[in-house]
Amino acid sequence: MGPLAGIRVLDLSRVLAGPFCSMVLGDLGADIIKVEPPEGDLTRSYGPPFLQGESGYYLSLNRNKRSLCLDLRQKAAAGVLQRLTPTCDVVLENFRPGVAEQLGIGYGQARTWREDVIYCSISGYGQDGPYRDRPSFDIVLQALGGFMSITGEEDRPPVRIGVAIADIGAGLYAALAILAGLWRRAQTKEGTYLDVSILDGHVSWLTYMAQAYFLGGQPPGKMGSAHPHIVPYQAFPTADEPIVVAAANEKFWRGLCRALGLTDLAGHADYASNALRVEHREDLVERLSERLRERGRDEWLAALEAEGVPAAPVQDLRQVFADPQIQHRGMVQEVPHPHLGDIQQLAFPLHASAWTPDTPRAPPLKGEHTWEILREAGYPEREIETLVKARVVTCPPEGKGRK
Repeated sequence: MGPLAGIRVLDLSRVLAGPFCSMVLGDLGADIIKVEPPEGDLTRSYGPPFLQGESGYYLSLNRNKRSLCLDLRQKAAAGVLQRLTPTCDVVLENFRPGVAEQLGIGYGQARTWREDVIYCSISGYGQDGPYRDRPSFDIVLQALGGFMSITGEEDRPPVRIGVAIADIGAGLYAALAILAGLWRRAQTKEGTYLDVSILDGHVSWLTYMAQAYFLGGQPPGKMGSAHPHIVPYQAFPTADEPIVVAAANEKFWRGLCRALGLTDLAGHADYASNALRVEHREDLVERLSERLRERGRDEWLAALEAEGVPAAPVQDLRQVFADPQIQHRGMVQEVPHPHLGDIQQLAFPLHASAWTPDTPRAPPLKGEHTWEILREAGYPEREIETLVKARVVTCPPEGKGRK
């Protein structure tokens, strides 16, 4: 039993930021009711890859949830939500600002159904400001939020970070905010409204890059794998495959010099401190690169490990999931799926002494738990049949998702 066992989340969100948030809460034990439109979450169509019609993108974001297929465009859908919301601790949505209110499921309406509800809205730009009504996708926010200006190689075209980091970051902030809201409610018996902006969260991750700009007034540029404030701290070529080296303090710097057989550099006046190494970055990086090109990756990694210097190969995903540390920590798990058999998924990256996670619930089929959820809300069979015939709710074919 996870620490959020007994907490129920009505998840009206779709695509990435919201579903990532609710997956985190589900991994912690919450009961997630995923409300999908009749056509299903948009990510069900994202691909390839597909496995027997199931999108890999969708599967990556929706474990530990139950699916209720509900057409929010129909007026009768508000009645379903009115029955469900009092049984839920949290309502999560990521429509554009104002859309939830137009659908009759905004915070003002939700709190009439449950006064102490924790209501979280995730949107691209927040619920106010000049950009509030603009559409947003992760790449737009990576560009607008400054990350594409500091990612990639100097004098090369802009590139985005390889995963949708702005959306994922917002999902984490939303989960954190919801936990804070639940804790506050436990103390005060009061609900709260949470406004999570993906752009705000993304900009907050600029951290030391932003602080450097505040202090110096000069926007940082793109440096590839290098670090603006630490040298050497980047990828280097070897005789075969590249490695990264992170000599982030004087101990590691001296160890690096010993590992490379360049002990003369350790006492060199130009490299006597990190600040001096940053100042003489170009010359130092060239000398280190020249030396590292003389031998292969594995030989250098063994020498660096012997000196305790942080270093690593640049691994692709095949190598990542064969890595003994990743395997030891159980970061890949087998999840039983009703159609696909056992599927591999990333595991929740948290180990705790107080609980052991159960076997995860597989990402649900579209509308798989519609009957189950409506029964729990007190609907008799006849009323459910009426909703199905009116296409207010959608269910899988007869015999599926009704146990």
